Amino acid sequence: MMRATIVLAGALALFPTLLPAVCDSRVFIDANRNGVFDAGERGLSGVAVSDGVHIVRTDRDGRYRLAAMPGKTLFVIKPSGYSLPKRADGLPDFFANQAGTGAKLRYCGVVQSDAACKSFALNPEAQNPELPLSVLLFGDPQPKSAVDVDYYLRDIIAPLRGNPAATLGITLGDIVHDDLTLLPEIKKADSLLGIPRLYAAGNHDIDFDAAGDAGSLESFRAQFGPDTFAWEERHANFIVLDDVIYQPGGKPAYIGGLRESQFHFLARYLAGADKNKLLVISAHIPFFQTKDDAETFRSADRRRLFKLLAPFRDVLLLTAHSHAQNIVQHGPDSDWHGIGRLFEYNAGASCGGYWAGLKDKDGLPDATMSDGTPNGYARLHISPRDYRLQWFNARNRPNAAMALHLPLVLRHGAYPGVGLYANVFMARPDTRVDVRIDDGSWLPMQRVNRADPRVLALNLQDDASPALTGYDRTPEATISSHLWRFSLPTNLALGEHRIRVRAIDAWLGEVSEEAIYRLEAVSP
Repeated sequence: MMRATIVLAGALALFPTLLPAVCDSRVFIDANRNGVFDAGERGLSGVAVSDGVHIVRTDRDGRYRLAAMPGKTLFVIKPSGYSLPKRADGLPDFFANQAGTGAKLRYCGVVQSDAACKSFALNPEAQNPELPLSVLLFGDPQPKSAVDVDYYLRDIIAPLRGNPAATLGITLGDIVHDDLTLLPEIKKADSLLGIPRLYAAGNHDIDFDAAGDAGSLESFRAQFGPDTFAWEERHANFIVLDDVIYQPGGKPAYIGGLRESQFHFLARYLAGADKNKLLVISAHIPFFQTKDDAETFRSADRRRLFKLLAPFRDVLLLTAHSHAQNIVQHGPDSDWHGIGRLFEYNAGASCGGYWAGLKDKDGLPDATMSDGTPNGYARLHISPRDYRLQWFNARNRPNAAMALHLPLVLRHGAYPGVGLYANVFMARPDTRVDVRIDDGSWLPMQRVNRADPRVLALNLQDDASPALTGYDRTPEATISSHLWRFSLPTNLALGEHRIRVRAIDAWLGEVSEEAIYRLEAVSP
């Protein structure tokens, strides 16, 4: 056996461990940008390399040593201020899969090593410390077929192609819907944007014929590399986690949680990470409890994770899975006892309501989510001092920030029991929503926990139709966490009345939407 030194990422403490079958490779400055370590090129010291459990740092010559073991993926933790070359498939070249476990799987898994002991090429990139970092966030592309891949290309990718206005992309799981032959197709589509993209695994991305959780992401790893890793940028450090625990034969067949090996990696990485720098953790299943009657993320794992995160000034969790949008500020009631703030953005789905609903003139389905959010994507803007999130509807359709629902006409003098509803898609817990009628004063709207009437109307339309309105129906309406109501007055003058609704918070700034309703006189 060869003795290697394991170093906590960024930490000063060194301690030895024994590693069998050691990979002895390097991280280097790729001066001629050919991806190969050539004579005259220099190694880069102090760069972290990991197998998803252990973390080592390169020595002064850029060399690292890590055990090469079947079922593992070696990866470099990209340091801030450097870029990576692209692989032939468009992914950043930051990983090397070791040999697969040998299990016979329907979708093959990792059939062979792709340069198991890899040298990693890096290049310095120009840094403007005041320039914000923009990250494209996709939740649940989730195609069931080639038809859905085409929807994804036309609805999400094509409008961004040529100008993604971002330097990094993250996909938050459910890259496909169980058919893992579509993984390369989504990867190919994403590569058209020309930016590095990081992938979290979802519950629809696993090998369901695997014997257990440990081998359930072989086919995912074959396409995307590690399922748990870190990546560093100038204003934030990023961690991507597989938080889907596969339970073959169980009901349900999975639960949200983390493996022991992931906790080992997190403890090592977080020990040396800058506690005053934004930490962004991307996963698939929400960390908050999403149902009242069943545990959706193992509470013991959440408590253990949040304890590791407690010393950090600012932590942002990014999740998906729900095909709805939620913004949660964690506190003691959800096991957060840290010194800083902990927001979780549970992102809406790129496929929206599973690529379902009535098709438009271009043959693209409506795809409204069950909470009333249109399908689309989000942007995370990170500055040296703060961050903000924005939601963008697919193909930049109107009502980018909110949608209103109200009656077109009411009887003059009727009991004022009919509501105006405002669905503010990216609302925070502290968002304020007001309404003004004609030139009157601004009045507060009331936040309500109920289904968006717009989605209920789509459900009723599906019910009443004698023929299917799409391949699948619009999902059944669920309670929206970002819906406001205001009882429309009926004692104003006869005729039309102009409504303006505004929403205000630190992320939205001020956004508004307008509508009109009419009061008519009716004889008994």
